[in-house]
Amino acid sequence: MIALDNLIRIFSLARGMFALVGLAVVLAVALPEARGALLKQAALLSSTVHEENAASADAAPGPIPAAAQRESAQEREQRAVAEFIARRYRVAETASTAFVSTAYRVGHEFAVDPLLILAVMAIESRYNPVAESSMGAKGLMQIIPRFHQEKLLEHGGEHALLDPEVNIQVGTEILREYMRRFGQTEAALQKYAGAFDEPTAQYSGKVLAEKDRLQEFLARARREA
Repeated sequence: MIALDNLIRIFSLARGMFALVGLAVVLAVALPEARGALLKQAALLSSTVHEENAASADAAPGPIPAAAQRESAQEREQRAVAEFIARRYRVAETASTAFVSTAYRVGHEFAVDPLLILAVMAIESRYNPVAESSMGAKGLMQIIPRFHQEKLLEHGGEHALLDPEVNIQVGTEILREYMRRFGQTEAALQKYAGAFDEPTAQYSGKVLAEKDRLQEFLARARREA
């Protein structure tokens, strides 16, 4: 549509130029003294047409950059995950969209799989940002403030844990720290839950099963797409 509008505009200008040139020829014979002014006007119109043509060429749509395509694919993935979480856990889609977006951003920042972060939220709080346990764990990722005071200082203290973005960021930092310390996701998850010595590793099993569920959903969504 843009290209068609440009062609119509160029055609109109060109038609006007040709009409002016014809008029100049007639008047140049009848009125020799007007010849110079008419030639200047014709030259000006010709220059305008050339500039319009160049601008149209510059504005012509080109191929979509690969980076933009990748970004769109990631946005579609995040939207699909948010819709899945909203349906499964009966939370508002606007809220699940915000949680998923933050998990992907923070996961990229701290090199932690965002689906693992989302799985921890599912098991810890079922995506309730104001959840609080009998042990004092708060928010989406159920962080116990007294164990992580140093991480909370830059966010203003433990009250910030009820902010979903802060809770997800601090929870992801804790996960990354444990993953680096123990070198295994299962051990890190058990430590996160305060059940490092629990022999059956039930907590890590639940989290990883939820992560697998998210991965299976995404694989199915990609196939259908």
